[in-house]
Amino acid sequence: MEETRDTITRGERAAGEPHAPQRRHRVAVLALPGVPPFELGIPSRVFGSVEDAEGRPLYDVVVCTADGEPVLSDAGFVVQPAAGPEALAAADTVILPPTHAMPELAEGGPLPPEVGAAIAGIRPGARLVSICSGSYVLAAAGLLDGRPATTHWNLAPEFRRAYPKVRVDEEVLFVDDGDVLTSAGVAAGVDLCLHMIRRDHGAAAANRAARMCVVPPWRDGGQAQFIDRPVPEPTLASTTATRAWALEHLGEPLPLDKLAEHARMSLRSFTRRFRDEVGMTPGQWLTAQRLELAKQLLETTDLSIDLVAHRAGLGSGNSLRAHMKTAFGVSPAAYRRAFSSAPA
Repeated sequence: MEETRDTITRGERAAGEPHAPQRRHRVAVLALPGVPPFELGIPSRVFGSVEDAEGRPLYDVVVCTADGEPVLSDAGFVVQPAAGPEALAAADTVILPPTHAMPELAEGGPLPPEVGAAIAGIRPGARLVSICSGSYVLAAAGLLDGRPATTHWNLAPEFRRAYPKVRVDEEVLFVDDGDVLTSAGVAAGVDLCLHMIRRDHGAAAANRAARMCVVPPWRDGGQAQFIDRPVPEPTLASTTATRAWALEHLGEPLPLDKLAEHARMSLRSFTRRFRDEVGMTPGQWLTAQRLELAKQLLETTDLSIDLVAHRAGLGSGNSLRAHMKTAFGVSPAAYRRAFSSAPA
């Protein structure tokens, strides 16, 4: 039996259906003392690029501070907020960029009283998001206890010591735990914002926002690509060309030996090199890419489930159902009902 729309994904709201009339989604970005300008600007830039088919903005983004007063960024200039903590109480999504002015958080210390009070005023049901080490603020408020989360890979050992109740995964670009989402360092905040747009309004909206920001709609692999490890010998070949070729042939059988042959490597060398470059095995990467293609086909065509599965290289409709249930907790039919832009 197919799932209903209410079971699409943990924390996902029925208002996320792209065709439903809805007010603008309110995003509040909490600027704390010592905020890095790049991370502070990500939500305004990415969510500000999202429009509906008539060119109307789908998000209202406001930068606020815990007390309504200006804060000094870590670049030496003052951030003048548009609002105070009242913006947090009205927000549908609250985003916490990092702060470099609260070293006590690295030791598991308490939040400053005004910051704790502001976070306590966030309305129940709001989506909570951190960018990079903004995860420390969520953790210090007790909002990550018992949850999966990520932060910058270089901070993961320190973060684990300070907040042992948090289930940290430093090898991913972001973690979506429904109503609480965390991203890795700096540019992973862009990845997470695009992911939220896709969750709210579908792939087409996220792709348009990515084009406006001149960034990829999604990136392969995770933080494992960026963790400090010995650099492979420069004489070794890359798997980049083979990955690009595979993306053009996802509907065909792509066994490991065929990929290695295309890359002109032995199976062992190809597998090792692929994992070094992408942060996952070839099989895991292929499944992820095929699922992305399947989602695009479900959103933009009226092809049958079996034909979507065939074109995405996932075999039968039953195989596609199993993969989507495992990866996203949703059936193809329920996903299509939520995000389809194909003519009825």
